[in-house]
Amino acid sequence: MNFADIFQYPLGRLSLESLPFWQMLHDPTEGNVINGIIATGAALMVVIGAIVTILLVTKYRKWGVLWSEWLTSPDHKKIGIMYVVLAFVMLTRALIEAVLMRAQQAYGLDGGFLSPDHFAQLFSTHGTIMIFFVVMPFLTGVINYAMPLQIGARDVSFPVLNSISLGLTAAGAALVMISLCVGHFSTGGWFGYPPYTEASFSPGVGPDYWIWALTLASLASTLSGINFAVTIYKKRAPSMKLMVMPLFTWTALCASIIMIFAMPPLTVATAQLALDRYLGFHYFTNELGGNMMNFANLFWLFGHPEVYILVLPSFGVYSEVISTFSTKALFGYRSMVMATMAIATLSFAVWMHHFFTMGQNANLNAVFGIASMLIGIPTGVKIYDWMWTMFRGRVRFTVPMIYSIGFIYLFVLGGITGILLANPTIDYQVHNTVFLVAHFHNVAIPGALFGLLAGYHFWFPKAFGFRLNERLGMVSALCWIFGFMLAFFPLYALGLMGLPRRSVAYTEPSYVPLEIVAFLGAILLTVALVTLVVQLWVSIKHRDENRVFAGDPWDGRSLEWSVSAPPPEYNFAVIPVVTGRDAFTLAKEAGKAYQLPDTYADIEVPRNSAMGPVLGAIGFALAFGLVWHIWWMVILFLVAAVVTMIVHGFARDTTRIVPAQQVRQEHRRWLDAVASKKAISREDERKSANQGLAEQALPGVPA
Repeated sequence: MNFADIFQYPLGRLSLESLPFWQMLHDPTEGNVINGIIATGAALMVVIGAIVTILLVTKYRKWGVLWSEWLTSPDHKKIGIMYVVLAFVMLTRALIEAVLMRAQQAYGLDGGFLSPDHFAQLFSTHGTIMIFFVVMPFLTGVINYAMPLQIGARDVSFPVLNSISLGLTAAGAALVMISLCVGHFSTGGWFGYPPYTEASFSPGVGPDYWIWALTLASLASTLSGINFAVTIYKKRAPSMKLMVMPLFTWTALCASIIMIFAMPPLTVATAQLALDRYLGFHYFTNELGGNMMNFANLFWLFGHPEVYILVLPSFGVYSEVISTFSTKALFGYRSMVMATMAIATLSFAVWMHHFFTMGQNANLNAVFGIASMLIGIPTGVKIYDWMWTMFRGRVRFTVPMIYSIGFIYLFVLGGITGILLANPTIDYQVHNTVFLVAHFHNVAIPGALFGLLAGYHFWFPKAFGFRLNERLGMVSALCWIFGFMLAFFPLYALGLMGLPRRSVAYTEPSYVPLEIVAFLGAILLTVALVTLVVQLWVSIKHRDENRVFAGDPWDGRSLEWSVSAPPPEYNFAVIPVVTGRDAFTLAKEAGKAYQLPDTYADIEVPRNSAMGPVLGAIGFALAFGLVWHIWWMVILFLVAAVVTMIVHGFARDTTRIVPAQQVRQEHRRWLDAVASKKAISREDERKSANQGLAEQALPGVPA
């Protein structure tokens, strides 16, 4: 690039040829037409979805509400909800891509309907979206919502930073989505291995989309990890000790620590790859001292701890759900805490098992193989603790509990295959087959996604003040569980039969029956997602029949259930006093759950800030300019980012006061509502009689 290029090529590499239908129109072969129609249809879905959203917000005159009450809000609860909404939007795209891949492989004998390049884009975007823009935003949203409430805090330690993290994550997601409309995404997989993703092999915009989307997402996750860890260390209710924190908070803490230390290697790796592609550096090239194994080590130094970033918060959700719906204190609390810390520590000692086949010596493989097996021990401790919690408890088969039980069965099977793959000699045989695809999904979907869906159903009444439709939730949960089994269990057999992963087509007829079964499983998973959408629509329609303003629809055990549903912006009228584990259960048993405090005080809360959405928009524009080499845009928005941060640095009026009189009125209104509700038994908790007030069991006697 030289200075004249900025003016000679104001749109950089962007041209009409970047549109998804261009090749189809100018070279209308059968393959180009089919792939062009699919790509254009996907682009139209994005464009139409954006237009419909804008029109609906305009029609109902909600731009002011959207800006002032949501996008600029520093409230951790609203930020958490927006993260979860983003995760569901991206899950929709990722699942559609998964169905296309399964359809291609079901009909892939001697060809199929997708081109190799299109198929490679699909598996690259699917993996990237599911890891970075579905599960990561989902778990960040759930932690954002529940964790401060569980520890008796009014908000996270850095509310504006929390909003910035959301903005950067949304910017990365938008970058992935716009790759459907202009240009194309990387074909280098979600891991982006060089030298294939170097400019000499992949000169197009695909790897650049991948680099900058991941850079935005990794920066956001690092900031979130710091924010969450500081909040748990410094914002707990004064009487809450570490060893009385709910298990979900413990898993959030360990996941946050992993984020802090695991995300920077990914950021460094993508930055070095960008320097190779943009400035001719040679970090990972085949010549002039480059070494792609440095990228593999950096990526998986992030990549395997990332697996536990994904699953640990879900482990915390399962702990809360199983304890609550077994009507028992969690069995083996201390062992669960120690197991969580052991998993977080060992997660940094196993990354090399991702490339046993790349040539390192047998002694090194043996060390990492042993470490990979050891991590199964604390995971097994957790499984036994959950089963012992259910043992002789009064188990209620609610939707979150169905996800939890399905997880235990499926995760144990996935863990067993993980122990097999920890043996380098076995891994060497199946590493590049779909056996490994089955294993990874067998861990990630039950271990992460099922837990987050359980948390979504578990805390939804707290967030919105009404319960979700139980019957449709049950249908969706069963479709997720059995759809997963149909989609991925056949892949174990196909892997042992020799089917390579990432295969766009094959010539072996014996693969076809199992591939068709896997395709049917993908269809069932789509039904599961559609049912979730229908469930939400039906639940909103009948929300007045299922209000739970009293705030405790499940006979909850931790502090988030001790306030109204939804909670006030300041969370607690008075910071709670914690006397032990399961703080709210102890308060209910002692008759102190709904007491009127002696006095109320003014509460300081953060003012709204536009930093999050503004920096998110700037980050998106900056990254888009870098992808397409629109250098004036890069310079403009880089300056805008610096100026925005400097201007914000001069802001002084960053908080406001909620007066004690308002706090008193809102708190007494809620206490009056609690007093007017009828306490319901556990048998009635899924009926309209449940208005958020649980009937109390005698201490030690199941309800």
